[in-house]
Amino acid sequence: MTHYLLSVHGPAERDEFGNYGSKEEMEEAFAATGAFNDRLRTQGYWVFAGGLAPASTATVVDGQGETPEMTDGPYLETKEIIGGFWVIDAPDLDVALRLAAEGSKACRGKVEVRPFDGLA
Repeated sequence: MTHYLLSVHGPAERDEFGNYGSKEEMEEAFAATGAFNDRLRTQGYWVFAGGLAPASTATVVDGQGETPEMTDGPYLETKEIIGGFWVIDAPDLDVALRLAAEGSKACRGKVEVRPFDGLA
């Protein structure tokens, strides 16, 4: 089996209800995502998942020099950010893509699928 990163992309600027139109829509998406997470666990695909705090809470660390440099905020200026992710263990890309489609529907966001390179 191969590990895949399913990253959820959404707008960098969020309102009170994230990128959902209302509190009800946000709660429905959270419930659907929770059910999707449960299916991943039950079906044996689950490795790890999580939502991320806003990009404004990020710190970029550049440790390439003699002294690490730390900068507040996201590394890239962008209109979309990664808001959350799943790490799954799937037998092949077709299964990973099917699961990404289910996750996208549940969380109501675009999901990028990337296999780990296997070098770790």
